[in-house]
Amino acid sequence: MQFKSISRELALLLLGQIKKNDINKINIEILLGKAIESLTQHWREQLDFCASKLEKANQDLLDSELQDDAGLLNKSRDYLKTCLIDSENILNSLSDSIELPRLLALGDQKEIRELALKRVHLVIEKQDEIDSNLDCVMEGWRLKRLPRIDRDILRLALVDLIDFNTPTAVTCNEAVNLANRYSDEQGRRMINGVLRKLQDSALKLN
Repeated sequence: MQFKSISRELALLLLGQIKKNDINKINIEILLGKAIESLTQHWREQLDFCASKLEKANQDLLDSELQDDAGLLNKSRDYLKTCLIDSENILNSLSDSIELPRLLALGDQKEIRELALKRVHLVIEKQDEIDSNLDCVMEGWRLKRLPRIDRDILRLALVDLIDFNTPTAVTCNEAVNLANRYSDEQGRRMINGVLRKLQDSALKLN
């Protein structure tokens, strides 16, 4: 993971811990601890969910074999295959994210932290403007209707485009990666849709 990607993920985790009016009261050490705790809890829940799906798939497969029903057996195998693919995706994402605490302890942690905090400050200080710009491309939806994690992913993407002049393709790819790790299927679809509209809108600067 490059330090810019890490700072982006850290900014997302920090935003989840900060209220808009608390921007001048940030204690980075406390927030970092909460962010890492939030990350740990997120992946614990994902792994528990993954384990429960695999357990159900295994039981369905055993039941279908006992009933000697070819149709049910095929259905159970397809479900198990889907569960294994989901599990692989979760484990791959976990492999990336688990590096975050270790990397923050290395020598380049100051640069990562400063860049993450800069992103956080920009999102909070310009939130009304950012939200208005995002609402303009959401066609019938409003940003406030989305879960906070999805809103913050989109806000960070807009900050990347406008304030950091990050190439559109890179911005979208990074936002999609965050959505794949932290959002659900509906959230990922919504984020993908908004990002596609952003690519074609006058908001992009590159």
